[in-house]
Amino acid sequence: MQISRMMRATAGLGLTLAAALTGAVGVGTGAAQADDSRQAAEEQLLHYNHAYAVVSRETADAIENSEFLRDFASFEVRETVAGDLTWTGRYLYGSETYLEFFGEGDLPGDDALYGASGLALSTETAGGLATVTENLADLGITEPAEYLQTRDFGDGVRVPWFDTIRTTGVLYDAFDPWAMEYQPEYFADPRSNTGPASYPGDTSRARYLPDTYQDHLMKDVTAIRIAVPERDLDNTVPLLEAGGFDVETLSNGSVVVNDGLTEIRLDPVALEDVGLRSIELSLNEYQRYMTEEQIGDSTLSIGPGASAVWTFEGHR
Repeated sequence: MQISRMMRATAGLGLTLAAALTGAVGVGTGAAQADDSRQAAEEQLLHYNHAYAVVSRETADAIENSEFLRDFASFEVRETVAGDLTWTGRYLYGSETYLEFFGEGDLPGDDALYGASGLALSTETAGGLATVTENLADLGITEPAEYLQTRDFGDGVRVPWFDTIRTTGVLYDAFDPWAMEYQPEYFADPRSNTGPASYPGDTSRARYLPDTYQDHLMKDVTAIRIAVPERDLDNTVPLLEAGGFDVETLSNGSVVVNDGLTEIRLDPVALEDVGLRSIELSLNEYQRYMTEEQIGDSTLSIGPGASAVWTFEGHR
């Protein structure tokens, strides 16, 4: 989370036909598909990185003390010193995505109010954030809020962590979206526990996150739904567009985007109704039956299949 708030039987036949068709169309089709894939990857500059949510004190405490979640996911309660602020969050890590939870009163000011939330979108390649900034300018956002976030690992020395931009420096009402790009100095610091680069300019989520998810059932966040104030949603859409998302606006005003791994749905609501609604997760193992775990005022339903759904109380 960024906390420096700035300013607030047929199978055999099918395989045979597929092989025949592949031979008939030749290498040209394969090359064209590869070109399309590369182009799509270049156009999708931003990807879901993580989301944070302020839940009820009961739910935050239940998450923090849940032995079930410690078995279900790569789980951590961690204090972070970043910029001039310190916070303690409850984290569930996947392969490329993660979740961050706070209880009421855990954060400064209005960020600590029940229902407050945020969304981090990140680049996969160095320089991607600069392109997002250029795209924002093309959309009329010529002065986005920009700064470098740092992290202190406990020795008082601030290490560059990530660059970040927002579409506006105006105080948000209850939902804080931003774009970010991890810094090479952070990856180079052994205390970051990050992996080696898989390609030139690798700033990917997979490099940033540990591989500890492999020892648990949770793999990744595949969908998230958050109810947000309309003004905050209006400030989010340009960031999504600049990041290469195909933005779909539903008849009720909800916005839906998908980066190929995670679907994000943002529903416009009154301020008193804001908050995290649901999370869908992929699993590392197929589950034959559904199991449910009550965690505070939320319910985690696992299976059947290789997915889980975590639902949260809508409002007070």
